[in-house]
Amino acid sequence: MRFVQLFDWGWDFHGTNPKEDIRDGLTTKCATMDKPVAALLKDLKQRGLLDSTLVIWGGEFGRTPFREGRTAKGSVLGRDHYPDCYTMWLAGGGARGGYSHGQTDELGFAVTENKVHVHDLQATILHLLGFDHTKLSHRFQGRDYRLTDVHGRVVKELLA
Repeated sequence: MRFVQLFDWGWDFHGTNPKEDIRDGLTTKCATMDKPVAALLKDLKQRGLLDSTLVIWGGEFGRTPFREGRTAKGSVLGRDHYPDCYTMWLAGGGARGGYSHGQTDELGFAVTENKVHVHDLQATILHLLGFDHTKLSHRFQGRDYRLTDVHGRVVKELLA
C-alpha cells in the first residue's frame, strides 16, 4: 500500500513574533494551504485517482476555540491544546463526500451530537484502507493489542 504523508509544523501560534500570533498567523497559514490542497484534490479527481486515494486532513489534537494568553498580562495570544473537540476531514477513498458529521455547542467546547471517539476514527480509516480493525493486532507483554483497543467501531455515516 502506498501513501504520502505531508506534515506542516507551524500551527501553534504561540510565538512572540506577531506573524506567529493567532490574530495574523492562522489567517496567513490557511492562505498558504487552501489553494495547494484544493489543487491536490482537483488533480486526483481529474486523473481518476480520488476514488482510490484517501486524503485525511487533521492534526494531533484539537485547539481551544478561543484565544488564550500565556500570562495574565501576556501579549502573546494563541490557542491551547484541547482534546475534546476538533475537526478533521476525509476525501476520496470511499469517504462520503459533502457530508458533515458531529456538532459542538456554540463555543466549540463540547460535543453535542454524533461524537466520534479516536478509536472509531481509527476503525473507520482502517476500514477505508481495506483492513478489519478487529483483526489487526500485535502482541505485547502477553496480550494482543489493537489500534482501536476494544472500543472502535466503523462510523458507517462517513462511508460513501
